[in-house]
Amino acid sequence: MNIILPYLHILFVMVLMGTLITEHILLKPDLTKEQINALAITDMIFGISAGLVLITGLLRWFFFGKGFDYYLYNHLFHIKLTLFVIVGILSIFPTKKILKWRKQAKNGSVTDMNEETVKKQLMIIRIELLLVALIPLFAVMVARGYGT
Repeated sequence: MNIILPYLHILFVMVLMGTLITEHILLKPDLTKEQINALAITDMIFGISAGLVLITGLLRWFFFGKGFDYYLYNHLFHIKLTLFVIVGILSIFPTKKILKWRKQAKNGSVTDMNEETVKKQLMIIRIELLLVALIPLFAVMVARGYGT
């Protein structure tokens, strides 16, 4: 478990990053119904991977890592965890919009997939990408004993 769990944790982080990049690439004004469905599936995979990152991370923290207290009293670990929570909160906005577009596309036409709305969602995704890119930096520092 000392090898498998960290491996899975990192793998799910890579899937999370890949889905965010894919969302950034797919998202543009006036998508077709099929493109909206692809975007919604990508967003769903993002959500699943985020959940798996959280589960594997909690397992490492509480059972298979360096010990509960090591992480509990490490301020860099708390920054890393806070960044993950912020990404989760930010991801709510594009997800709600994508689900709305998917529902509208099923019913005939999408009413608010204009340039301005798409730009707002892209900016949120870019912020998420930046924050997710910072998380491994803090993970490495925590693993090397910084922040205690």
